[in-house]
Amino acid sequence: MAHIYKSVTELVGKTPLIELVNFEKNNNLKATVLGKLEYFNPTGSVKDRAVLGMIEAAEKEGKLKPGDTIVETTSGNTGIALAAFCAARGYKCIVYQEPGCTPERTQIMKAYGCDLRGLDEVPGITEIMQQYGFDVVKIMASVAQFATEHGYFYMGQLVNEANPGAHYATTGPELVEDTDGKIDIAVMLAGTAGTLAGVGSYLQDNIPGVQIVGVQPTPDSLSGPGDNENTIDGVVRFHSDLGCKHPFVVRRNFKYDEVIEVTGSESYEVAREVASTEGIFLGASAAAALTAAKKLALRPENEGKNIVAILADNGMKYLSTNMYK
Repeated sequence: MAHIYKSVTELVGKTPLIELVNFEKNNNLKATVLGKLEYFNPTGSVKDRAVLGMIEAAEKEGKLKPGDTIVETTSGNTGIALAAFCAARGYKCIVYQEPGCTPERTQIMKAYGCDLRGLDEVPGITEIMQQYGFDVVKIMASVAQFATEHGYFYMGQLVNEANPGAHYATTGPELVEDTDGKIDIAVMLAGTAGTLAGVGSYLQDNIPGVQIVGVQPTPDSLSGPGDNENTIDGVVRFHSDLGCKHPFVVRRNFKYDEVIEVTGSESYEVAREVASTEGIFLGASAAAALTAAKKLALRPENEGKNIVAILADNGMKYLSTNMYK
């Protein structure tokens, strides 16, 4: 039956789930490793789901009307999705860019017509960062105040419940449907932790005994001052010895089972391997998720289990980094 879409936003979701057969064979893995290819979303990342969910929730609540301006702070993929969907839905878009954004992501946002600005262009941000460093709560409050004063809608991805809500409503159900509920372990990184909290909650509610494994970069693999050559951008270290204080995780009382740390170097190695053996071209955080899935698949107790990794984006936005050089 013929079907013609009317908007790019109608293409979000229903991304493919693939077994990495060559990867399993080459690494002598006894578990099944499945990758959720989120770069099949229209702007190339898992963030399409959250951004569309947040826009639709704001429209439903009457917070957005045609011609309005949406403001957000982001290091890349959220900004790309926001810029594209604002263009499609007739909104103006202002993105205040956080550190760690590759030139590719910057160029893509500009191509969609986004008004791209430095985070330090928000009044008071420079002073906050000088006094407190990159204090997310204080920065968010300052941007929210600025948006309100100018009549803009501040999306607030770090506190907007429609972010994990989108994954509870779409990503999680897709995984259950595609596997007939046969998932033993699900592996994800956290930027806002919307994916971790949303997908994780849905799987826990629908698959008894499923394990949710969070992945985070080692401290030296985070982007920032004194970057090494192999950083994992766009994600955070969400777990410490004191537990997790991330708002989505705390508010939802969401419990994950384990946290695995990976280095940028080993993630880059995995990325290059699957590009040359599977024809799958991963971004940094996607490669980190697959690296953690490999570690899990090598454990004797996981033989025969199904391990799903959320592969957030592809390598096209990382060509300026050391990843594929």
